[in-house]
Amino acid sequence: MAISSSLSPKPSAPVLSEKWLLFILAAIQFTHIMDFVIMMPLGPQLMRVFQISPREFGFLVSAYTFSAAFSGILSAFFIDRFDRKNALMALYLGFTLGTFACALAPTFSFLLIARILAGAFGGVLGALVLAIIGDSVPEERRGAATGKVMAAFSVASIGGIPIGLYLASHASWHAPFYLLTALSVLVLLLTWRILPPMRQHLLHHVPQHPAKALGTIFSRANCLWAFALMVTLSLAGFTVVPFLSPYMVANIGFTESELSYIYLFGGLATVVTSQMAGRLSDKFGKKKVFVIAALLSIIPILVVTNLPQVPHWQAFVVTTFFFIFFGARFVPAMSMITSSIEPRLRGSFMSVNSSVQQLASGLAAFLAGLVISNEPGSQKLLHFGTVGIIATVFTLVSIWVVAKLKKVG
Repeated sequence: MAISSSLSPKPSAPVLSEKWLLFILAAIQFTHIMDFVIMMPLGPQLMRVFQISPREFGFLVSAYTFSAAFSGILSAFFIDRFDRKNALMALYLGFTLGTFACALAPTFSFLLIARILAGAFGGVLGALVLAIIGDSVPEERRGAATGKVMAAFSVASIGGIPIGLYLASHASWHAPFYLLTALSVLVLLLTWRILPPMRQHLLHHVPQHPAKALGTIFSRANCLWAFALMVTLSLAGFTVVPFLSPYMVANIGFTESELSYIYLFGGLATVVTSQMAGRLSDKFGKKKVFVIAALLSIIPILVVTNLPQVPHWQAFVVTTFFFIFFGARFVPAMSMITSSIEPRLRGSFMSVNSSVQQLASGLAAFLAGLVISNEPGSQKLLHFGTVGIIATVFTLVSIWVVAKLKKVG
């Protein structure tokens, strides 16, 4: 289906099918999500190589998200003034350079700085991708479109993370970042060649001071509820995710090379269930699907964070269900958030929302790092169950928050 009217106000602009648009956006989403999530399974190796504690590893994860939060606020001042394609290309180039810096990092301090650089661009990329979906796809198909693009997380889990872990275990932790840099260059060229100009949002844009645009966003109760949903969802997920791999290695008895199967099985399941959640959201209502998925997600959260030393196949079952419901609640949530603002402010709003998400995710990882500690004289992690309780509480709060959210555009 052609969506040229959503991509450019000029009749002569190139026509791009919705399918191709979503493919390119999903490819961009894949690489920047892969850059973020690869840190989680690399945790055991990074903690060993750099001789850092769980708290320092939590800070390494948080550095990316805090940087993304700051850059998201900054970009909100100008992101809606530009052609979406030009903004996307500039951000993606910066992200690619930041990922290459991660690949080159010889020390913990260098890697920390490189993660800050990658986060400064990667976090805003995710917001811009969702803004483009909001501009280009009608609301009645937006849930399914969001599900397809969000399935990039599943694809990263199926292929990217296992390959990255294989390279890390057989070469070094640098190798996944070199591979990701090469993929990013390829996607950058593809985006430049295929994506047409995207100026439709500029037709609705009324020139105003950037501070006034932000004031408009923060003065609307609906926007504040959208931000609150993003905060609660992040705290309900990213308190658990960063320490899932270290826990599986230290407490369950996984080897570092076996971690790839957790993401492989989880990814294979969620590549189907995330898109299913999107279609069900469009058919039965996004709030209803979100509430059901959120309630069901509590079970694997509590089980995985209190898992004793069990056979690996049982651990795979638990972690797979954890990823299934983690994605199933996120797809309708992001679709609702995207629809909570009109097009002329969507880029700025989504940038701020990305900042809120990244800041909350960083706080979640940092909070979990403060709660979790090593068992004296052992590498085993303590108090992961407490983290599960924290995630459960915020999951329940998110259900209350989503009831307050309204559809605008």
